[in-house]
Amino acid sequence: MFGKFMPTEGRFFEIFNAHAVCIVAAGKELELLIDNLQDAEIYKGNLQKAEKEADRLTRETMDLLHKTFITPFDRDVIHKLITTMDDILDLMEDVATVISLYDVRALSSEASQLAHICTATAERVQFAVGLLSNMKQTPQILKACEDIDRLESDADRVLRSAMSKLFREEDDVKTLIKLKAVYELLETITDRCEDVADILQGIVLENA
Repeated sequence: MFGKFMPTEGRFFEIFNAHAVCIVAAGKELELLIDNLQDAEIYKGNLQKAEKEADRLTRETMDLLHKTFITPFDRDVIHKLITTMDDILDLMEDVATVISLYDVRALSSEASQLAHICTATAERVQFAVGLLSNMKQTPQILKACEDIDRLESDADRVLRSAMSKLFREEDDVKTLIKLKAVYELLETITDRCEDVADILQGIVLENA
């Protein structure tokens, strides 16, 4: 009887979806930044707006966790999901910051490929998160998670190729250090997307 007066699920799924929108928006700005370095500060500013909104949504999730009596799934899992999603945006901002801080004047086709994979991976994260409120969509969620795993593997291959080319062909040590940092951060974004996919798979297996 008492439970009827307690808060239940709150706005968790709505917040997850809004956060995933921020991830995709930031990913697209990052891709534009890498392909248009002359306008890097503009795209960096747009990316940071998405990152700040995602931070707000993360704080709202934490607040809801304290206020909500019955959550859609385990509290620790909700915490892990939203913070891992937030890590994706932090890494995207890190790429933009490194490009600005290191005064990167030119990037390779491999950096562009990695940025494109990051955006594609973010879009699959958004798709999977958007289905999370309906466990009847389990096959589609799991398929999206498989897509994320495949894209992360693609990013690994591009990174290996980029690093091999960089250390064979780049004679300027400063340029090598700059590009290596950008490549590694971009690939790490896909790693974090894969972490989100692993969390989503766990939720599905536990609750479907």
